[in-house]
Amino acid sequence: QVQLVESGGGLVQAGGSLRLSCAASGITFRRTAMAWYRQVPGKQRVLVADIGSGGNTHYADSVKGRFAISRDNTKNTVYLQMNGLKPEDTAVYYCNALPFYNNYWGQGTQVTVSS
Repeated sequence: QVQLVESGGGLVQAGGSLRLSCAASGITFRRTAMAWYRQVPGKQRVLVADIGSGGNTHYADSVKGRFAISRDNTKNTVYLQMNGLKPEDTAVYYCNALPFYNNYWGQGTQVTVSS
């Protein structure tokens, strides 16, 4: 059974930083490309950043230069370091594989950035 558990969200002022973590179980993590997605109410979930099994990364234009995705295959964990946060980064953040699987979605972690 696949389980992805996100943590690390919270309330932060604009310009602040947060580090999200996603602990994975039930998958061959080291062979799986992983990604962070985010969703605001009333809108579709969108891809924020991804990291391949070899460590190559890609970012949405909106977060490029501010966010950094990384992974620790010894801990089956993927991270998202978020710096220079903006109010428009407010969303529920989820991790999943890339491409995502519908049965992998976890509960997400709320990030709220105040202006």
